[in-house]
Amino acid sequence: MISDVFLGNALIHAYGKCRCTEGARRVFDDLVVKDVVSWTSMSSCYVNCGLPRQGLAVFREMGRNGVKPNSVTVSSILPACSELKDLKSGRAIHGYAMRHGMMENVYVCSALVSMYARCLSVKPARLVFDLMPHRDVVSWNGLLSAYFTNKEYERGLALFSQMRSKGVKADEATWNAVIGGCMENGKIEEAVEMLRKMQNMGFKPNQITISSFLPACSFLESLRMGREVHCYVVRHWLIWDLTTMTAMVYMYAKCGDLNLSRNVFDMMHRKDVVAWNTMIIANAMHGNGKEVLMLFESMLQSGMKPNSVTFTGVLSGCSHSRLVEEGLQIFNSMGRDHQVEPDANHYACMVDVFSRAGRLGEAYEFIQGMPMEPTASAWGALLGACRVYKNVELAKISANKLFEIEPNNPGNYVLLFNILVTAKLWSEASKARILMKERGVTKTPGCSWLQVGNRVYTFVVGDKNNMESDKIYDFLNELDEKMKLAGYKPDTDYVLQDVDQEEKAASLCSHSERLAVAFGILNLNGQSSLRVFKNLRICGDCHNVIKYISKIVGVTIIVRDSLRFHHFRNGNCSCQDLW
Repeated sequence: MISDVFLGNALIHAYGKCRCTEGARRVFDDLVVKDVVSWTSMSSCYVNCGLPRQGLAVFREMGRNGVKPNSVTVSSILPACSELKDLKSGRAIHGYAMRHGMMENVYVCSALVSMYARCLSVKPARLVFDLMPHRDVVSWNGLLSAYFTNKEYERGLALFSQMRSKGVKADEATWNAVIGGCMENGKIEEAVEMLRKMQNMGFKPNQITISSFLPACSFLESLRMGREVHCYVVRHWLIWDLTTMTAMVYMYAKCGDLNLSRNVFDMMHRKDVVAWNTMIIANAMHGNGKEVLMLFESMLQSGMKPNSVTFTGVLSGCSHSRLVEEGLQIFNSMGRDHQVEPDANHYACMVDVFSRAGRLGEAYEFIQGMPMEPTASAWGALLGACRVYKNVELAKISANKLFEIEPNNPGNYVLLFNILVTAKLWSEASKARILMKERGVTKTPGCSWLQVGNRVYTFVVGDKNNMESDKIYDFLNELDEKMKLAGYKPDTDYVLQDVDQEEKAASLCSHSERLAVAFGILNLNGQSSLRVFKNLRICGDCHNVIKYISKIVGVTIIVRDSLRFHHFRNGNCSCQDLW
């Protein structure tokens, strides 16, 4: 019966549903006569099995054999063009559909809208959509995705409102498109609100929803929200989804809980290179250099091939833990052992490795020997180290290079100014401040924040807007007495105003990170740790103070500044006072 075309078509279709391309191909090749259904079923089988190129190849062979595609063929092959972002083939198929009167078919038009959307051709997608006599939810979703992916957030939101006003019933894909669109366009609070609305409408988030939404928890640094999402993932058996679990690993690390991040990683049933990279980068940002190296070794032993991102994470971990020889060894092994040629990011990481370890001369020589133009990251690493190790000459060289590369970055001007003031070079410091003013560059105001309960509390220097401000300052004064008895002396180098020492010491007490830490301790509610986040580099004196506070109060204080995480425990910091 194998030569019977009807039976053969049914078998090809069955094998396709079972994702068995080999079986479908054997039946297809054995058919003596192949009709349009045979060709359509075979091409569709390849597309549905994630082999779009083979699907297109069958579609083209069909044309060469004189078999005309029908509307089912066209609607089933267009997703291959979408997957490959093959706009040329998609437009050719669009032309065929128009010539053969298929534009009345809702499935063909929906597939065309989705194809143009994936190829970021918004205007043709909208044109097809507007000409459709009937629209299904797939066509609406395709155009929504086109707008959001193309950074046309307002238009996407307007289309979503139009869709709801016309009574079109949204599905999970609709909500995923809107939530993903909010995330892609930096509308984090809106994404949170859309997730709430989705659930209120009776829809259950799936793995696509969760993996696109988890970065919102990371961005908001909301450990509480992240835990809620994690519970949902466990309850609904989404723990098997690799993308979701990898996003969870990063979320916990970004929210300051590296232990939970590692727990999720260890529970993963399968790990790809992205998962390994995420865990390596998580440990690097928390300053666990030795753990980074052990993870890298485990990754290699598992047979996973490292890529460029892997080495960026590993070298970053070496720099934060001052593992110079290990960093050099890894860097030299990249091309030799792993066929990954170092790029500008890897060279910048090596500059950071030398710089943080105080080997500024070697760092400068390394920059000069780079085979490509040094990046702002490389010069920035050297400039930051010059602040720690008080190397004025190299600071001037680094800063001048940075003023050329990124003239509008206020951090570089402020850092040079601080270095020059600390060295009592008032005239040169004044020139740096004047240059900053002439170029219209303004200093980014520092702020710190933390979450207590369901609320996020934000502090700026000298802040007295909090309802517990009196308690905060009284508590800090009380701690100040205890710290002085323990040997603390204010480092007034971090206060650059022309005032006396007593005023400088008082000014340090009102820095945003110190206020946030005090507020967090006053609202611990039985917890043994607190997490504070800052948008700029932590003040050196505040860093010293928080070490004392962690010992006096007996709590773990985790502070994430613009460079890394600091874990303060029992009077010590994980950064070993070099960051």
